[in-house]
Amino acid sequence: MTTEPRMSRADVLGLYRRHVNSGLARLADLMAAPVIARAKGDHLHTADGRRLLNCGGFSVFLLGHGYPPVVEAVRAQLADLAITGPLVFHEELARACRALADAAPDGLEYVYLANSGAEACETALKLARLNGRNHVVSTRGGFHGKTLGALSVTGRDTFRRPCEPLPGPVDFVPYGDAAALAARLTERSAVIVEPVQGEGGVRIPPPGYLRDIARACRRAGALLIIDEVQTGLGRTGELWAVEAEGVVPDMLLSGKALGGGVIPVGAVVATGEVFAPLNRDPFLHTSTYGGNPLAAVAVRHTVEAVLREDAPGRARKLEGRLRELLHTRLAGCRHLVSEVRGRGVLFGVEFISESLAGEFVLELLERDVVVCPTANSLGTVRFTPSVFYGDDELSWLGTAVAGAAAAVARRHL
Repeated sequence: MTTEPRMSRADVLGLYRRHVNSGLARLADLMAAPVIARAKGDHLHTADGRRLLNCGGFSVFLLGHGYPPVVEAVRAQLADLAITGPLVFHEELARACRALADAAPDGLEYVYLANSGAEACETALKLARLNGRNHVVSTRGGFHGKTLGALSVTGRDTFRRPCEPLPGPVDFVPYGDAAALAARLTERSAVIVEPVQGEGGVRIPPPGYLRDIARACRRAGALLIIDEVQTGLGRTGELWAVEAEGVVPDMLLSGKALGGGVIPVGAVVATGEVFAPLNRDPFLHTSTYGGNPLAAVAVRHTVEAVLREDAPGRARKLEGRLRELLHTRLAGCRHLVSEVRGRGVLFGVEFISESLAGEFVLELLERDVVVCPTANSLGTVRFTPSVFYGDDELSWLGTAVAGAAAAVARRHL
């Protein structure tokens, strides 16, 4: 098999401009963004030999790029049985669902594998309706996806307004205010909330917030959906962030890291009571590719890796080092930073303006470090390293943060 020669950056962006998305091409030009040819571990590589440190990826790369046991398992599965239709029964789906249910909080026993976190959200909202809950309470700044159902519960008007009218009714309340949320509940309600708002700017709620919401749902007879698409599988220092408050939701959403950084996949893990409508009639909600063998084998081996490598413990150990690194290396532009906040290996640096955050992202990229903005809080720069960051990666990150902070500060004395 011959290998095609790599396209130039200009040619790649030319095809983006003509056939992919001209807006993305403009953004790439504005950022002087590199075109990535391959990735391994915590590093990205361009065709011309540039090497970058990945501290972004929207929480997908908890285990880094190309974690060998997941890649090997997917490669072996590809040779045997790659894709099936919904009515082809296969061993890997059974194994994957058992592994995820066993890893979930006690009481969550049924798993539906989807193709993304947004699809998992859609499934959860549909299950809520099948259980008689057609009113949803969500939070301002919350992010649950951009498909129509998921968008209906995403708390940013910029994304919602161009697509209205959206499914409803949906009420939005301030994140972190359990009393405001409880006041909107009825027995026909479902609540969807993140343990830490990722796209909302790495917002961490006050202690007891999730526990208070769970109690309010029980009192009202409402369902509780916890969206752990970004926080789950150890990123916050717990296998599931809800475990910090001993909360067991009616449905838990997973995604991002669930495919090991190898295969796109999302999941809903639900109680037997909530999942009952689909047990009675499995054709009420189906997906051609959901639960396909490649995704299923990736899920099982990712869950096993997270437990074997103690990803939550690694995240807890890295949390203090990341916090200290960001606080000390941002000293050069401290007057431009509102707050540094985070948990485990999920951190956000909030600047006093969106433009400053954008400058900081570009300065980091010039220093070969990739980070992410946050979709619902553009003034916050997000850091989502893998749990395998070592001294070399932390040193590289620290040097880049200090240099980027100094460069931004020089322009805003």
